Amino acid sequence: MVIYTQKESLVQALSSGNKNNKIGFVPTMGALHNGHISLVKKALSENDLVVVSIFVNPTQFNNSADLQKYPRTPEDDISLLKIIKGEVIVYLPEVSDLYEGSVSAKKHNFNGLENEMEGKHRKGHFDGVGTILEKFFKIIKPQNAYFGEKDFQQFQIVKKLVAVEKLPVKIVGCPILRETNGLAMSSRNKRLSVKQFEEATLIYKTLKEVQEKFSSTSIADLNALVAEQFLQNTNLKLEYFEIANEKTLKTAKRKNKGSKYRAFIAAFVGEVRLIDNMPLN
Repeated sequence: MVIYTQKESLVQALSSGNKNNKIGFVPTMGALHNGHISLVKKALSENDLVVVSIFVNPTQFNNSADLQKYPRTPEDDISLLKIIKGEVIVYLPEVSDLYEGSVSAKKHNFNGLENEMEGKHRKGHFDGVGTILEKFFKIIKPQNAYFGEKDFQQFQIVKKLVAVEKLPVKIVGCPILRETNGLAMSSRNKRLSVKQFEEATLIYKTLKEVQEKFSSTSIADLNALVAEQFLQNTNLKLEYFEIANEKTLKTAKRKNKGSKYRAFIAAFVGEVRLIDNMPLN
């Protein structure tokens, strides 16, 4: 495993390698967990080498306190990646290596996908995501890039980014990995106390109940059920719950035959904001 901290060195290394090498890319913000590792292993199974970026991107945070508190564990991350068998290259840049001059996001048009759910609550977030991923794609030039479906809205937006910018990369979605208690694996889980970690399972249990009742219950009644669940549990604060069309991400008021739906949720456990989602039909 080789670690690069500057894009020029990374570009030189990739361009001087075998021209026929298929490159996979796994973008991360570090604080790696088994969910990330599963993405890397999937990428290794489908490519000759895999580049893993570890970079906490400032332009996708609309809350400066959240940016400061985001867990950073580069030494542990490197140790985890070293265990994986296969050709892995790590890109661990400083902000100045990716943002020359002004640290700002490029304005993107994702055909409205950016205005739903996370976009309503984190203004400018997806412009930041699009900005950094476009930079990464142009530096690394991967054939395939891998994203976990925990951030399903992001996954859909990245596919739109690639289409709009005509970038020659295939976006591969990978299933959500969960803890034994059902909680979706997330770097933010590291900020939870033991008690909060257990309390946060309400998120998963609520989504499972919605999934089980979706075929026999109206969307309005499911929305009411979720609201009541969180009112009864004062340790978690619901930011939003939405049942949305998988393709458009538009909030669904009623079920339409032939459409695929997914339940999305964001909730605070203390100061820690967690998101999750689950397919419904």
